[in-house]
Amino acid sequence: MSQVREVKVRFFPPPEDMCRFFTTFYLVEIATAADLQVSDYLHPEWANLRFHTGELCAETCDGVVVTSAAFAATGPSSRAVRFSVGPIRIWGIGLLPLGWAKYIGAPAVTLANVVTDGFVHPAFAGFGSLARTLFGPEPDCEAELARIVDHFTALGGCKIDDEARIVAVHDALIDPDVHSVTGLVERSGCSQRTMERVCQRAFGFSPKLLLRRQRFMRSLAQFMLDPSLRWIGAIDSHYHDQAQFVRDFREFMGMTPRQYAALDKPILKAIMHERARFAGTPVQTLDRPSGAGSGRRPPIA
Repeated sequence: MSQVREVKVRFFPPPEDMCRFFTTFYLVEIATAADLQVSDYLHPEWANLRFHTGELCAETCDGVVVTSAAFAATGPSSRAVRFSVGPIRIWGIGLLPLGWAKYIGAPAVTLANVVTDGFVHPAFAGFGSLARTLFGPEPDCEAELARIVDHFTALGGCKIDDEARIVAVHDALIDPDVHSVTGLVERSGCSQRTMERVCQRAFGFSPKLLLRRQRFMRSLAQFMLDPSLRWIGAIDSHYHDQAQFVRDFREFMGMTPRQYAALDKPILKAIMHERARFAGTPVQTLDRPSGAGSGRRPPIA
């Protein structure tokens, strides 16, 4: 029996003039039986800022454990992160590559697969004040969302180096018909050397690894939305064979497909289904450069 009593998930698009910087803003509220801890796995994703009330413990595939009282920050990832939570409210902010280039001072490659206490790491110093003031004495979704928007509005605008190239690479990357570095170069209009530099700076990984991650995440997302397909029916068509998929699964998730399928997924399953309903994409890595759910403004309830 699952120890999770309820997972309530709500997604909110940023203001129109900010959509190209973020995947979504999202609020996750988790209630657990007898206030017990429950575990799940974050999939490879773009960078995220997570502010929370309640206990959260994250462990990377390399065995790095981070326990943050209020602010957990992650760079772009190509490996799963195991996390454990009790009863908790979490506000999340997903940073698209263009958002990383705008709001984070460090090259993305230097924080790839990093999970850290956002109060400690200097790259996330600009969000400490938001973490300290986001939650009031009582839960108030509307006020909290307004504080997030106000914080990023106050950060102001600045010129983003390589903005057009970042968008072009991102646009090419999410096209399932682009499945080689040569195709990525042709579609983005960048030279390979320029694309390598842009990817390291804003995306966190080499073009080859980014393409592999896209292929893998298309497969994993398909399975999570419809497990009846089984792995054989969910595997992306650009895999040469099932053995290649299994090798990728081990690298990106730290386990085999069979091991992962056998796990309870009490939190990510709920999040992915609601995200697919709201945004049309169940995971951040499949979002357009314009962000997920652009133009949608659901009521706050």
